[in-house]
Amino acid sequence: MAHDIRELTTVTGWKEAFPVMKQLRTHLDEEQYVQLVSEMQKKGYRMFALYKNEAPVAVTGVGNLLNLYHGNNMFVYDLVTDEAGRSQGYGEILLSYIHDLAVELGCANVVLSSGLQRTDAHRFYEDKMGYNRTSYVFVKNV
Repeated sequence: MAHDIRELTTVTGWKEAFPVMKQLRTHLDEEQYVQLVSEMQKKGYRMFALYKNEAPVAVTGVGNLLNLYHGNNMFVYDLVTDEAGRSQGYGEILLSYIHDLAVELGCANVVLSSGLQRTDAHRFYEDKMGYNRTSYVFVKNV
């Protein structure tokens, strides 16, 4: 069976995905989220959702980047599966779709950052999806 994965390019689509994305980006309200996605999209951010019964069950936001350490790469900014649908393979399906998209776009790697507290996600990335832990991300508020 083919999976219903859609690229979300409109405010309507972004709002439809917001309840799922809110589970990852808890600090955002819908208005902030729509404003940010609108601005990010102008800079290459793309959002995709896996649908089941016409409702998003997993959402990801990605961007095609070029840098010295990963070359041409697909960066996964966001990946979240609805709490009610976890452990049903939705994250794997959506992330595998992103892997295929990366290959299509000539990317050498798919790269992501994940919060230190998200140990279940780390297990998923490393054990299920074959990612290697290669660095830490440091943030300084200025």
